[in-house]
Amino acid sequence: MKKFIVPFLCLFIIVLVAINHTKLVDFATKVFTNKQHLNILAGNEYTKSNDYLYVQRSNDYTPLGYQDVLNIYYSIINNHWDTFTFYCPSEYSSCIDDITKLSDSSLTLSNINNFVHPYNSFTNIKTTIDSNGEIIVKVSYLYTKDQINYINNEVDRIISENYNSELNTKENLKNIHDYIINNTKYDVDYEKNKPLQTYNAYGALKEHLATCNGYSDLMAIILSKLNINNYKIAYNPGENKETEGHVWNAAYIDGSWLHIDLTWDDPVGDGRDYLYHKYFLVNTEEMKEADTGNIQVIEHDFDKKVYQEF
Repeated sequence: MKKFIVPFLCLFIIVLVAINHTKLVDFATKVFTNKQHLNILAGNEYTKSNDYLYVQRSNDYTPLGYQDVLNIYYSIINNHWDTFTFYCPSEYSSCIDDITKLSDSSLTLSNINNFVHPYNSFTNIKTTIDSNGEIIVKVSYLYTKDQINYINNEVDRIISENYNSELNTKENLKNIHDYIINNTKYDVDYEKNKPLQTYNAYGALKEHLATCNGYSDLMAIILSKLNINNYKIAYNPGENKETEGHVWNAAYIDGSWLHIDLTWDDPVGDGRDYLYHKYFLVNTEEMKEADTGNIQVIEHDFDKKVYQEF
């Protein structure tokens, strides 16, 4: 009887190994090299093909330094992946510490978020870190499919009504800049109006009310629709309780990076409607000069380590 048991056990083990071959290989790979096969999917139609000085698209999702970690997070968000798993290699000794530092920093994550298309920007991002070096990133995104469809239809209409092929890029953008301001008011009661979503492009178009986020998202969507390289720039007040955060647009026009701030070109004043061009396609020096008028503007004090193009 024993002579039949041993061959039977051997056959059983062979079958078991064959069935679970992939899992066993992945397990062994993880144990000995701390790497696994990564499930790399294509990005969606709003995935940017741009690299910036602060973040670049990842070609290899095995990080070897902090910049690689930044790039991986940028790529996850930029590709609109709901969940993504990658691994810390053994040779990157501070990998888990660096990922913990980044994932715990709402400011750093917000900075990364400003470089992606608004449709791929997140509302929540959660990182799970395993002691063995497995990193799982789960992302919730801001815009719904219905909102995107609505915005796209409105953006197509705005461009068709305000874009003239006989004009140059700056002239066409000026027409669009003016249209947005003439059809949108700054939402001074945004805390009370949160259900209206005036903090994004949907609220700006649907309700004709917007905070700086709504203005800048709408302009970013239009710039991307026109194939103009762009991102959003943010001022973070930190511990300065006397100021609020602010966000505006950066656009690459005729070989230069320039600022567009629709919020400050549509200021809240004495109840009258205003339309300025002080912050339309200006360089940093010109923006600072515009900030030093009768009303001192400090919300353009951006982090040059992040927005390095300026």
